[in-house]
Amino acid sequence: MIDRRGGLAWLGLSAAVIAIDQLAKWALIVALHPGDQRVVTGFFSLVLTFNTGAAFSFLRDAGDWARYLFSAVAIAAAGLIIWLLRKGGDAWYCAGLALILGGALGNLWDRLTLGRVVDFLLFHWEGWYYPAFNVADSAITVGAALLIFDSFRRRRDGPAAVH
Repeated sequence: MIDRRGGLAWLGLSAAVIAIDQLAKWALIVALHPGDQRVVTGFFSLVLTFNTGAAFSFLRDAGDWARYLFSAVAIAAAGLIIWLLRKGGDAWYCAGLALILGGALGNLWDRLTLGRVVDFLLFHWEGWYYPAFNVADSAITVGAALLIFDSFRRRRDGPAAVH
């Protein structure tokens, strides 16, 4: 089903992701010092860490050029996603795009204002630690999963509607 309003109503979901992401980051910056860890459960902690790189700290030591590169990629991706949302689509597709957009812009805000991304969610188990991440990263991951799910669903249901 194609959303005849052009999918722009989904920008509200993107805005909610940005707001929740930034509010959570602000709360952790106020509550913790860099490197502090607050154990919540045996497998989950809140930490305050900063990432100058991309996912999994990729290119974290590359210098300012990487910050500008990641910012440019986020801006270009945001433009593409807004264009795709204007074309519309079904709920799975538009929700996936909106979550990715919100996550990309949440992390972009950090890069532009702080020069680095705030990460605070840390999962661990008996000496194993998954790299810390944030709400924006989670939204991007869930959004990508929705787009993958949507691509398989459409193949099963027949040809995809033109967006």
